Amino acid sequence: MDSWLLESNQYDLLFEGTWLTVQILVYSFALGVVLSLLFGVARLSHREWVRGLALGFVEIARGISSIVLLFVIAIAVPILLDVNQRSLMLLASIALGINMGGYGAEIVRGSIQSIPRGQTEASIALNLSNTQRLRHVVLPQAMRLILPPMGNLTIEILKGTALVSLIGVTDLMQSTNLIRSQQLFSDSASDQTVIFVNVLVIYFVLAQLINGAFRLAEWRLERRYQGGEAEVDAPGFEPTPGLTK
Repeated sequence: MDSWLLESNQYDLLFEGTWLTVQILVYSFALGVVLSLLFGVARLSHREWVRGLALGFVEIARGISSIVLLFVIAIAVPILLDVNQRSLMLLASIALGINMGGYGAEIVRGSIQSIPRGQTEASIALNLSNTQRLRHVVLPQAMRLILPPMGNLTIEILKGTALVSLIGVTDLMQSTNLIRSQQLFSDSASDQTVIFVNVLVIYFVLAQLINGAFRLAEWRLERRYQGGEAEVDAPGFEPTPGLTK
């Protein structure tokens, strides 16, 4: 093996696939976060039918394999509904977002339930509405518990984007397969290892960027909730002459 580097045109192909992978990840993450919050909160609703619908979504999203969900949404649904496949990238993002939403909803639910009941009771005493309690009291505190597992889930979705190549999306993995096909009859088998080592490095760098972003968010959140010693002067208090501390 002469070198661990590829040719410049091959890197161009890999970077194009990487950019598409990042776009799919961003779209999937955005949808996944919305679904996680929506169904995570719905799992704690006082209405039984809302809890039932939320539980049904969670079990379906978690119980169906990601690759099956990709084929259902990207291929089966357009055929059954007799509609055109507008964008395979968008359909793939929806499938991965649903998958993330199923797992994320349980993260949100568990984090909210871990908040001490006294916090909710105090907000009720302040006459806050359900929405105000959730927005200003419960969720800000639950975010400290949501961020670490949500970061891990996002990295899992990043790795799951490799599946979209099976439905024809030219992501990083599909670009890798194209390079392999081009070199199949011209290079030795050892060069295939070089390709996958480069792809491994790209996925690793993307995962570390995600990890760093979530760690930064955790650090900023911890700083926000760090308390300090409060110094309060008693109004109208004057020291008695002749007395010392």
